[in-house]
Amino acid sequence: MDKQELMQRLKEQIIKQLKLEGTKPESIGDHDPLFVEGLGLDSIDALELIVLLQQEYKIKLNNAEQGQEVFRSVSTMADFIMERQAKQV
Repeated sequence: MDKQELMQRLKEQIIKQLKLEGTKPESIGDHDPLFVEGLGLDSIDALELIVLLQQEYKIKLNNAEQGQEVFRSVSTMADFIMERQAKQV
């Protein structure tokens, strides 16, 4: 799966996981901030995203600071997943 496909899949998963009804994947920019501005997610949403990474991609975060970096945008999430999956192979 290339990065573009992964980002599209992540957008769909984020919408489903966070129950963002009325939000379409194409309305989420690849580099838009997920927290505060952009999607305006909060700390509870961050926990849901951590669960998503664990369930769908078998990836755990090391600490909260890493989460802030990883969840900056859909693009940073995709980079993180691809990096981790490359190490698992």
